[in-house]
Amino acid sequence: MWPFRKNRYKKLKREEVVEAIIELENREEALEKEIADSAVKEKALLAKGRQEANRDIRLLYAKKIEAGKKERQDLLQRSLYLLYNLQLLKKLKSALDDKEFIQATSDVSLIDLLSDQKNLAKFLNGALQTKVKAEDIMTSADDVFKEVSESYTPNEKIYGVNESDDQLLAMFEEAEEEPRLDRDAEGGNTDVNL
Repeated sequence: MWPFRKNRYKKLKREEVVEAIIELENREEALEKEIADSAVKEKALLAKGRQEANRDIRLLYAKKIEAGKKERQDLLQRSLYLLYNLQLLKKLKSALDDKEFIQATSDVSLIDLLSDQKNLAKFLNGALQTKVKAEDIMTSADDVFKEVSESYTPNEKIYGVNESDDQLLAMFEEAEEEPRLDRDAEGGNTDVNL
């Protein structure tokens, strides 16, 4: 009989799932508030029972506390059930989001291309071989550049420092010493350099 059932998931919309999630979250928050209120009532009854001198009234408070604990346990179980249900609905929403994303970003012709595994492997191997050849060409060219630059020796006459350059540079050293001698003569420097 199952082949004649309609697949409800085919027509399921994300908005429906989101609305269900919101409704369950609201119910779960209401249960959480009831649980918290019950715990506050229990503390208040416990405080009253400790202050009460009459045994019968203390017994009444104790029974109310026990009834509240049972009620709170039931509320807690309902809350846990809702939380589990929420987790499943969020997984369903995530699956719908994934499906919509894949449908929106996939082109049917590309899916057909990717399904042809044999030709895909040939294409990828060809692309890899092209990449390897290009990398070999680039590294070989880099090696040639290195060899040429390492074999080059700069011309000493043009780029080197020779005697005439040293003499020209000495002129600057002499120019630096002249102002110092002028200051010494004016009495600015009392140090005697021997």
